Formats: sequence, structure tokens, C-alpha cells
Amino acid sequence: MSSLRIGIDVGGTNTDAVLLDGGQVLASTKVPTTRDVTSGITQVLTALKELNGFSPDRIRGVMIGTTHFINALIEARDLCPTAAIRLGLPATASLPPFTDWPGALTSAVKGRAYLAHGGHEFDGRAISPFDPDEIRRHAADLAAHGIRSVAVSSVFSPVNDEFEQRTLSILHEELGPEFPVTLSHEIGRVGLLERENATIVNASLAEMANRIVDGLAKAVLEQGITAPLYVSQNDGTLMDIEYTRRYPVATFASGPTNSMRGAAALSGFSDCLIVDIGGTTTDVGVLVNGFPRESSTHVRLAGLRTNFRMPDVLSAGLGGGSRVRTDQGTVGPDSVGYRLTDESLVFGGSVLTATDIAVRSGRADVGDASLVAHISDAVVRSALEQIDRAVADVADRIRTSSAPLPVVAVGGGSVLLAEQLDGLGTIYRPENFDVANAYGAAIAQISGEVDRVSYIADGDQKRAMESARQEAVDRAVAAGASPETVTIVEQEAIPIPYLPGNAMRVRVKAAGNLTLGR
Repeated sequence: MSSLRIGIDVGGTNTDAVLLDGGQVLASTKVPTTRDVTSGITQVLTALKELNGFSPDRIRGVMIGTTHFINALIEARDLCPTAAIRLGLPATASLPPFTDWPGALTSAVKGRAYLAHGGHEFDGRAISPFDPDEIRRHAADLAAHGIRSVAVSSVFSPVNDEFEQRTLSILHEELGPEFPVTLSHEIGRVGLLERENATIVNASLAEMANRIVDGLAKAVLEQGITAPLYVSQNDGTLMDIEYTRRYPVATFASGPTNSMRGAAALSGFSDCLIVDIGGTTTDVGVLVNGFPRESSTHVRLAGLRTNFRMPDVLSAGLGGGSRVRTDQGTVGPDSVGYRLTDESLVFGGSVLTATDIAVRSGRADVGDASLVAHISDAVVRSALEQIDRAVADVADRIRTSSAPLPVVAVGGGSVLLAEQLDGLGTIYRPENFDVANAYGAAIAQISGEVDRVSYIADGDQKRAMESARQEAVDRAVAAGASPETVTIVEQEAIPIPYLPGNAMRVRVKAAGNLTLGR
């Protein structure tokens, strides 16, 4: 049976794609990201066909990493009118939903906030009785104000989700079974405001998620490919397109995680520091057992505090398209982005970029080197020193110990770096480093995760962990992982000292290879 698969990663500058047979790269391509993004996917699929001549019916899976959703949030565009219903009265009224939101983002979602009775204490006891009529009144009001998506959050719903589920049932009775509703216990962790923010963001992307998923599926089908379509998510694993419709926030960090997973597979290092340099930004992260290290604190997105799963990544405004200003002696943070091949000097443009500096120094061989021969050695030396220093600084800040770690550089912009960097040592660039992001998407696994607060009786911790491990494995298999390949890749049991009753956060993640063609 054919094992061909296609990996695609849509970045801010380029859309990259690879055709794999097992782990072998049969063809790879890179085109500038288009404004509507999906036409860029059509272009790379067409290019792969021209390079390899594969038959579409031999493709067993297409994996895509996309920037659609995070860009929409950052730019506050294409967000649908969204309401937040919080269950917790008489508590929590002093800080209603949207309290800490930037004004522009609140306006973009036309945010309306509703408070209702319900919620739970840390031990699962109800704060106040649930009132179905109260939810019905809120449903009628939000419908009258043109709200098209709802986020429901209940105090301590990761411990007890009963009231969120009951609210969902009532909203679907009142507004219709297809009305988009996002429940916070499915999105974030303990921590009401951060979890609520993440839930509202997910709800505001509901209409866009349907539109984008349909567009991606159409672009693939138009190439004659009928294989299953998967989308990369924040932890470096895959989700099917129906899951993507429900949880678009799970794609926010797919770009850096694809690159990190691809770098691990291409380099052979399972524990290393990854430097991914694209056309616009440099992302630096740490791999542990082949997966990105997750952030242990809240993550701020577009000015919002959130607490859903995100990799621990530090970014800098440095890439191949970064503008170089000789009068100021600066590189970036602004970039020509996907216009690099039109505006950079080596491609006949008029803007001095980091790519021009790399070509002039001999670190890169693209475009026409004669077009940058006039750049002085002093300008080149100053720019390269600034690039190397900026990357070394970001890498040093993300490390948690002084123990040596291999450093793997990937992304088309990684040609900007020297072979050695102070404090980091030798920089490894594996084969196909420039399409590591698409490679990472193509080889991504399927995961299942359990993350909950449990009350551990004396001697029961081992039993609780074993139960969580089995549940995580079962979830991975149900999502499409091949059972014989599933392993536990992360597990932790963290006591929660501010909760009585020997409370513990139990978190287990299992991952396995995708069953192709499923």
C-alpha cells in the first residue's frame, strides 16, 4: 500500500510543501504566501505534481499547518459577534467577561457579557443552584442583539463540567442545534479569567473556522486528492478537520511546532534547542523527547491572558525579509514578508534586506549576487553581528539550565546564521532544513491527552496515574493513532496546595503514528 503523504505549512512569508514516502523526501517546494492563503496551497500542490508526477490516488494523507486563525486574532478581523456566559453568581461579579480585553478586540467581536448562577467550588460543590430560565433569558437577549457564537465558562469547570453541559443543551434548544457554542473546560485549564478568554477567542473564530476548513478541503480536492485532511495543532500533533472546526485556537502555534518537530526528525536529536528563522520572525524553542516543551505559565495573545496548551517559544522580529537600515544600523523588526522576491535587492527590488546581507557575505546563494556587490564590508559586518547576537540572546533566554544542548537551525532564513555562535557552539543545519516546517507537519503524530484535577486518597496516586495513562492512550487511538505505536510522551502529577483534600493536577499525553488513509 502507498505511504505517500503531503505536508504543507503556511507561514507569513512562504507556503512550504513536501511529498514524503515514509520519512524520505521525494519533492519539496516553496512559494510566496498568498493573501487568501488557500490559493497558495493550490500552487504548492501543483508544483509538487510537476516535480514528482505522483498520482493523486496514491496520497494517503494531507497535513496542513496554517496561520489563518492566529493572524485573524492579531489583526482583529473576520471575528464573529460573540457573547460570553459565565456561571458563578453570586461570586465573580466584580470582574465580568471582557474586563481585561483591548478595546479594539472587544469591538471586533461585538462582545456581550452575561452572568448567571451556578459554578462549582474546588471540591465540586455547587456555588449556587443552576437556573435554566436564566440561561433562556440570556439566549433570547443575545439572539436579539445579533450574536452568532457563544462562549460558556463556569467556575472550576475543569473539576465539574455539569453546568456548562446543561447550558449547552439549553442554548441548542433555544438557538438551534447548529448554533456555535464553546465550553471552557474543553479549551483551558484551572484559572477562570484566562480560561474564559481562550474560550471567547475560540468562539469568535467559529464562522471563520468553517470557511477556512471548507477552503482547505476544496483546494485539496481540486487537485484530485481524496485522502483525509489533517491540521497541525499547538502541541505538534494532528487533528482532523471536524476537530479544527470546533477548536480553531488549537492551531495558533502550529507553525513553530511544525518546525520543531521537523527539525527533530531531520536532525536525529530528540532533545535540543531549535532556531527557526523564516522570512519575518525567528522562533526559538526547546524539544524534550521529540516534542516542544509547553509553556508552564499563562500565554498572552493579542493582549489577552490565556491558559490553553501552547509551546514555550520566544520570538524575535528577525528573518530573511527583515529590513536593514544602514543609517540606523538596525536589522528589523519590520519585514517585507511575502514580497521578498519582489523587493529584496538580489531579486531586483529596492529594499536592503537581511537576505541581501547574507548573499553579500557568502552565507547564502540566492538571486543575483552582483546586485549587492556595492554594499560595504562594514555594513555587512555590522548587520551579521546584530543577527547573530539577537539569535544568541533569544536562545539564552529560553534555556532553563546551563547544560549543553545541540542547536538545530531550520527555516529558509537560517542561512543568515554563522556556523558557530558564542555561547551556543556549533549550529546544525540538517538536510531539507528550509522545509522543516512542512516536513514536521507531514510526519506529525496523533495524540490523546488527559488533564484534570483529582482528589487522591492515601496510596491512590499510582492508580490515578495509571487510569489517566490508559485514558490518554484510548483517546489517541480514537483520534486515529495506530494502537501499536502509541506511547506516553508526557506525564505529571502536581499537588495543588491551595486546594484541600490532597488535590492534584494529573496530566498525561500519549501519541502514536497516524493510521494513513483512515
